Amino acid sequence: MALSWNEIKDRAIRFSKEWQDTAREEADAKPFLVEFFNVFGISSKRVSTFEHKVKKLGERDGFIDLLWKGVLLVEMKSKGKDLDKAYTQAKDYFAGLKEYDLPKCILVSDFERFRLYDLEDGTQQEFLLQDLYKNVKLFGFLLGYQTKHYKSEDPVNILAAERMGKLHDRLQEIGYEGHVLEVYLVRILFCLFSEDTSIFDKRLFQDYIEQKTSEDGSDLAAHLSQLFYILNTPVDKRLKNIDEHLNQFPYVNGKLFEEPLPPAAFDSKMRTQLLNCCALDWSKISPAIFGSLFQSVMNPKERRNLGAHYTSEKNILKLIKPLFLDELWREFESVKTNKNRLPEFHKKLSTLKFLDPACGCGNFLIITYRELRLLEIEILRAMNKSGQMILDVREIIWLDVDMVYGIEYEEFPARIAEVAMWLIDHQMNMAISQEFGQYFARLPLKKSANITHGNALQLDWETVIPKNQLTYILGNPPFIGKSNQNAGQKADMEKVFAGVNGAGVLDYVAAWYLKAAQYMQDTKIKTAFVSTNSIAQGEQVGILWNELFNRYKIKIHFAHRTFNWKNEAKGNAAVHVVIIGFANFDVNEKFIYEYESYNSEPHEYVAMNITPYLTEGKDTIISKRGKPICNVFPMQAGNKAIDGGNLIFNDEEKEDFIQKEPLSENYFRRFIGSEEFINGKSRWCLWLVDVDPIKLKNLPYVLDRVKKVKELREKSPDSQARNLANFPTTFRDKHNPEHAIIIPLVSSENRRYIPIGFINKETIPSNLCSFIKTDSFFHFGILSSKMHMAWVKNVCGRLESRFRYSNDIVYNNFPWPENPSEKQVKAVEVAAQKVLDVRAEFTGSSLADLYDPLTMPPKLVKAHQDLDKAVDLCYRPQAFVSEAKRMEFLFELYAQYTAGLFAKEKPKKTRKAAVVPEA
Repeated sequence: MALSWNEIKDRAIRFSKEWQDTAREEADAKPFLVEFFNVFGISSKRVSTFEHKVKKLGERDGFIDLLWKGVLLVEMKSKGKDLDKAYTQAKDYFAGLKEYDLPKCILVSDFERFRLYDLEDGTQQEFLLQDLYKNVKLFGFLLGYQTKHYKSEDPVNILAAERMGKLHDRLQEIGYEGHVLEVYLVRILFCLFSEDTSIFDKRLFQDYIEQKTSEDGSDLAAHLSQLFYILNTPVDKRLKNIDEHLNQFPYVNGKLFEEPLPPAAFDSKMRTQLLNCCALDWSKISPAIFGSLFQSVMNPKERRNLGAHYTSEKNILKLIKPLFLDELWREFESVKTNKNRLPEFHKKLSTLKFLDPACGCGNFLIITYRELRLLEIEILRAMNKSGQMILDVREIIWLDVDMVYGIEYEEFPARIAEVAMWLIDHQMNMAISQEFGQYFARLPLKKSANITHGNALQLDWETVIPKNQLTYILGNPPFIGKSNQNAGQKADMEKVFAGVNGAGVLDYVAAWYLKAAQYMQDTKIKTAFVSTNSIAQGEQVGILWNELFNRYKIKIHFAHRTFNWKNEAKGNAAVHVVIIGFANFDVNEKFIYEYESYNSEPHEYVAMNITPYLTEGKDTIISKRGKPICNVFPMQAGNKAIDGGNLIFNDEEKEDFIQKEPLSENYFRRFIGSEEFINGKSRWCLWLVDVDPIKLKNLPYVLDRVKKVKELREKSPDSQARNLANFPTTFRDKHNPEHAIIIPLVSSENRRYIPIGFINKETIPSNLCSFIKTDSFFHFGILSSKMHMAWVKNVCGRLESRFRYSNDIVYNNFPWPENPSEKQVKAVEVAAQKVLDVRAEFTGSSLADLYDPLTMPPKLVKAHQDLDKAVDLCYRPQAFVSEAKRMEFLFELYAQYTAGLFAKEKPKKTRKAAVVPEA
């Protein structure tokens, strides 16, 4: 067992006094270093090689004063000698060492001065012998007994995955695979972590492999099997004549080494691969990515992109801070000087319980537990400010890993979560050891995280933990859209949403919201989930949140509006998400976290109430509607062809066709959807509505296309398409307005405005656009304004992250200004015309170019700003200070306009709302 820091400091003081007059390298270096290591309770026999012979640069022989392979190289000089030269000499030895023997640190000393170089961090520290006791923690790495700063992008993570991956692949190649391979590698990973984090003595595992196994690897599997057995055997139950080295391994327990495994097999290359794994500093890998590392090892595709399933700590904190952590810290600050209330708070902290019902490898639970342990350290600091000696630190540590619960669909992520929780617990115990000077490790492992292997959507969560014992639910359930759900997932959705109309359109994550709402009834449990932002947009809101609000009385307590959920892994695509915290009781103060862009930092503001669109306002839900709530021109869908592409052409195809059949030119019309309209691309269609049969028979090439349309429709499995076989000359729809406003249904979320415009009868809108039969500049101006865009961004559905405009959700529910004056209407018309005039100046630019945030012309920006002001004045004279305030206003207006539509009595003013002048 490692020494406490208090004892190490006492030994350091005695060592400094004993060796203060030493000066000669030749006579005193070896005994000096033997006693130096004894300061830390480390036997020089266990650690090092004195006068280790190597080939230096230039093929000259050299002798290292002391080498602890993979850990430390020491070069001693007589008192007063140049330490810079000593460091250079030490570096020259590296040429003669194997990769996995290269030290992490170099220590040079002239007996009076110590200079320690950390080769990984590129730092150095220098101090005098008499001050060794003040600097002993610099040597924490000798014990695996130190504080680490984890970086998920640290190269050691990538190397670890690559090296373990090679070992995994080779074991799999020889037929050692499946469940046993997973267990085997988890055990090896645990051993690698353990020898770098003081669970084992430093390098104990690596030295055992190097010293006890043959270089050809033939006996390595047998030794590992024996080691796994020893790790599951209490010391007093082991054989009396067991190998001394093997007996130094502690009893671990925790079921990790309990299951008997069939023996594996190794060769020399595989043994080297394992030693290369040992050479890494595994203490640098946070337990929060331990699970991702394991997954990447087991899946070669994921191995190429380590972290594909790893969630950054920064993003996890966005959920747990407003859910519970901020509140706990505020409570701590209020009681930290109260000697009676502080122990009560400590007791409360130890009784909290957390459930992640889609825990994966445990990232959320690990960070949650770490943050709670850090808070416990602050509590203990405050309780022990007097400096009174704590006799046994074990008595004051009340938090343990059994306070967390998880449910995981796959077996081995569940097991990995358990192991990772032990690792984070050990690291926090090391932090306690640093704080109070006593070594504290929970071995053998007695408690474990409560991770259940099962389907969270089929399980009764009360069988995992009774709800009257639980405090918080949290996590990051699977992001799977309705079209990507497999049969099993669809069955899960049907079970959870039984009896809920329209639930078939919901994302998979929605099921966790409903399960949590059901479980939370009659409790004070608080929940927060990360979700794709689709559940706070479009048609999903009406289905999910109607159920949550009306049946289960859910209230949203805090919300992060849409941002990019990503990690530091290269090439890892970001997902647009929200975080929603909720409970079935209300609170006075709620918080919304607003993002200026999807990649920016959030701004927090207090809200009285949070809507399911994650804005401030009443619990308003926008549902599908067949007609506009205001007296405006209706919006119609464009034309769906169902022609197999036979009536649609690009520029080149059209010209080739006309060359073969010149008379067909009269029947070509420009055909545009979102892509063509926004990007200025050309497509054409044969528009044969009401074509004269005689003329059609004189167009054999056209007639051939019509024939192919008919055949395609007749063979279609879709009954609607088969019915259309009787009308092969036309699309399914025959919309060809004289004048119309055209709105692309899909548009980039990065644009400040959705580009809309006008078309005439020479252009046919496809079903990827909607249109409004009018040439009203007022109508165009309102739809092109910031006011309308605020509604779009908050209400419309999404295609990935792009806006997915819809008639029935967005347009038909949009609250238009109520009875604008003629002057206001004219101001909007003039400003709208100016927008069109400026756009017309840039004849070579597409709308995509003109509305790109980076290339939008200043004149067009100014024209839209003037239009925004004119539109805002149609609503109210006061300016809107933020989008959130716009949405608050619009939702209030929506509530006014629709109040009568849901009431039995006829409303007094709804029918007059937003009267729009005819074109």
